[in-house]
Amino acid sequence: MYYISHTGEQTVDPGTRVRLDAAFKKLQASASKSLLKKYLTPSVFSMLKEKKTKLGATLLDVIQSGVENPKSSVGVYAPDAEAYDLFSPLFIPIINDYHLGFGSWQKHPDTDYGDMRNLVDLDPFGRYIISTRVRVARSLHDFPFNPILSEDDYHQIEDLVSNALYGLTGEFEGRYLPLVGMSREIIKKLRDEHLLFKNCDKFMEAAGSCHYWPCGRGMYLNEKKSFLVWVNEEDHLRIISMDMGGDLGEIYRRLVRGMEQIEKHILFSHHERLGYLNFCPTNLGTSLRASVHIRLPHLASDRSVLEEVASRYNLQIRGTRGEHTDVEGGIYDISNKRRMGLTEWQTLEEMQRGILELIRLDSKLSRRQQVL
Repeated sequence: MYYISHTGEQTVDPGTRVRLDAAFKKLQASASKSLLKKYLTPSVFSMLKEKKTKLGATLLDVIQSGVENPKSSVGVYAPDAEAYDLFSPLFIPIINDYHLGFGSWQKHPDTDYGDMRNLVDLDPFGRYIISTRVRVARSLHDFPFNPILSEDDYHQIEDLVSNALYGLTGEFEGRYLPLVGMSREIIKKLRDEHLLFKNCDKFMEAAGSCHYWPCGRGMYLNEKKSFLVWVNEEDHLRIISMDMGGDLGEIYRRLVRGMEQIEKHILFSHHERLGYLNFCPTNLGTSLRASVHIRLPHLASDRSVLEEVASRYNLQIRGTRGEHTDVEGGIYDISNKRRMGLTEWQTLEEMQRGILELIRLDSKLSRRQQVL
């Protein structure tokens, strides 16, 4: 049921209003260091708490994951594309903070894949990098995001995407594997190979990202297992190019070739100022994440050096099984952090320089220890 304010705008119902007030009090009383707590001030809360998008999303949909999970670093999600504009007094400072200075006056640049010949094999002798992956997130133009997708929406997205993917040719030919009906053995095998997404975690569940699971979820995989598409995990699509070793240039070129085929069949959600729109504000702009699974045995003993280089080149360090996971076996997952205010090419070039610097420093420490 929709409630209409005296101005004629949609407003929240009394029950949501009560839950919002309780959520805000809980957030304020928590020890959270999230961007949500930092920027959801009493004045911003008062300004936004009565608003509702045309599809019915409220501020509660935006903040509920961060409220329930005080260890969140960001804490907000967009339930639909309109939310980024309607709740902009909260999203703008969070986006500015996370993306290292993307202000409300800035416009994300147009897509530019750059001169891909200038990307290199980061580890030609295979001493450091185990695997490399480059992915983008995409949302379909005519659909909301997870919290307000219906069961029928999930089926429609899966049908639209799987039909488009079956039209891929050449190196991208493969098959679509729906999560519904997939055996536990196959699921475990695909996850052990880092091919299939994991089940919803507590952050996604609180954000409303797990409705009707596993309905409408699945993955597309080419024959060489070097190009895959996740369907209805966190975003409508995650388009991924990956391979063993550190040949960033070839892996990136494959991603671009595959995306160009997909874009002939699917229209994606795009914002004039923010770039590609997705569920989490960390995945705006290019939404591109380039990462390596890398061993840095000598730097591992001095985390401060690792963190300093990561900060200098805007890199993110996390566990090998994704966000909110631990480092296993001394292997780091290191990727670019910024996705807004710079082109796809600039993102990859910055990440490349950062990884090469980490390898240089680790090699330098190794030589020093050999001398000693």
